[in-house]
Amino acid sequence: MKIINLSEQNTVVNLFMSEIRDRKYQQNRLLFRNNIRRIGEMTAYELSKTLDYKTKTVTTPLGTIDIALPKDDIVVATVLRAGLPFHEGFLHVFDHAESAFVSAYRMYTNREHTEVGVHTEYMAAPTMKGKTLIIADPMLATGGSMAAAYEALLRHGKPAHVHIACVIATPEGLDVVGNAVSDDTTVWCAAIDLGMNANKYIVPGFGDCGDLCFGEKL
Repeated sequence: MKIINLSEQNTVVNLFMSEIRDRKYQQNRLLFRNNIRRIGEMTAYELSKTLDYKTKTVTTPLGTIDIALPKDDIVVATVLRAGLPFHEGFLHVFDHAESAFVSAYRMYTNREHTEVGVHTEYMAAPTMKGKTLIIADPMLATGGSMAAAYEALLRHGKPAHVHIACVIATPEGLDVVGNAVSDDTTVWCAAIDLGMNANKYIVPGFGDCGDLCFGEKL
């Protein structure tokens, strides 16, 4: 599995990351969602450099020109609900892509809320056979939700290429995903943080992405 950490480059993504981590900035859900979306767009742009291309002749009002265009059939998948703004950012770049949605959520399995399991409930997806699958989920903490989503999506066919995209990952989560996916999978992270606290939240992270985007859940 190949891991690309965008925070190792000096780009505007670091500005967006600094804002979504800031507790005062987080008080405005619209601004927070917009930056999650913009990080998705930037990640999609970087990922686009790895796609396969073919030349197409385009007719302009004054002549013709050959342009290299992506030839991959892309499916952008996300995990509900936190992944929705991130997913939208990818669709702004890959606007001809199909979409897939998986409902996978963590459940604490002990009273102390220090052990978690993952439950997958709902999925809507096209065939994955021969396509480029991008699984976009902002938080890769334990890795359980991502591994469960990956396994569920592959029941709809074997993709030609798999990319996993997240805003923040942990080393532990990357290890779990690495054991679940094929060796030629590429993981794209805007940042890789130190790890998790006792309740399995990313530290320093920025909190619960779904709640910050959409409000607290019951």
